[in-house]
Amino acid sequence: MATAAQWIEGARLRTLPLAVAPIIAGSAAAYEVNEFKPLYAFLAFLVAFFLQVGVNYANDYSDGIKGTDEDRVGPLRLVGSGVASPRSVKYAAFACFGLAMLAGLALVALANQWWFLAIGASSVFAAWGYTGGKHPYGYMGLGDVFVFVYFGLVATLGTLYTQAHTLTLLGWVGAIGIGLISCALLMANNVRDIPTDIEAGKLTMAVRLGERWSRITYIVEMALALGLGVLLLDENPWFLLIFLLVGPTIHSCVTVWTRGGRELIPVLKQAGIVALVYSVILALAVWLGSLNIISHEVQVFTGY
Repeated sequence: MATAAQWIEGARLRTLPLAVAPIIAGSAAAYEVNEFKPLYAFLAFLVAFFLQVGVNYANDYSDGIKGTDEDRVGPLRLVGSGVASPRSVKYAAFACFGLAMLAGLALVALANQWWFLAIGASSVFAAWGYTGGKHPYGYMGLGDVFVFVYFGLVATLGTLYTQAHTLTLLGWVGAIGIGLISCALLMANNVRDIPTDIEAGKLTMAVRLGERWSRITYIVEMALALGLGVLLLDENPWFLLIFLLVGPTIHSCVTVWTRGGRELIPVLKQAGIVALVYSVILALAVWLGSLNIISHEVQVFTGY
């Protein structure tokens, strides 16, 4: 039977910055239009937190019973290492999904946006279908799409919309930027696992692209995420602070380009921290802008 410490390690808490970052970014966008609601933000965080942990347990279960995790490098796999039964890990995933749904239901009720229930349900099904079921889309190279849509667009814009009932340029930039960084983290993880994924028949995007183009993709995703900050400068010059992340981003890109295997593990933590700091900088820039040191106008942006 797995110990409490092993369950915590199996939850892969290093990925939790990806759950926190979109909530901060979405709340910052709500604050910018004077609609920030702390309780709504907290409930959105609970949804993201339990979905993230649920996804991690679901992946552990599904990869474990398929034998994908037998020769993995990196953090502990509960099922793959045999410290926990597949059944207990599956139930842990379902419990997390259930808690996410309860928090989501409370958020939807407070915001009076009942159509969000459909988005919430799709999030849970997508989380399970990543590596679970007969045709897991994570094994077909579509995991990056899931991460971008749900950990970028849905989490960030959902946080903003439940609070402000509108979408802004900052909301879109934060959503796309965090989505790209999340995809980069997944890409680095999958580059590390290319040899074992090929043996297991898991055709991730990294396997399909090959090592060279996967590394290039990581660099492009991180660069685009930071470059999006340019779109916000006319609105508020304080968003220049985003470019403080250029140094850490270059460091992680060099590591991904030149290293492999276990040497890529620190990059996963670095990318998560970049996503978190990225969102904090967005919030800081909004607050500094609210001091009216430099006047600006909020642009409402709902697409083209």
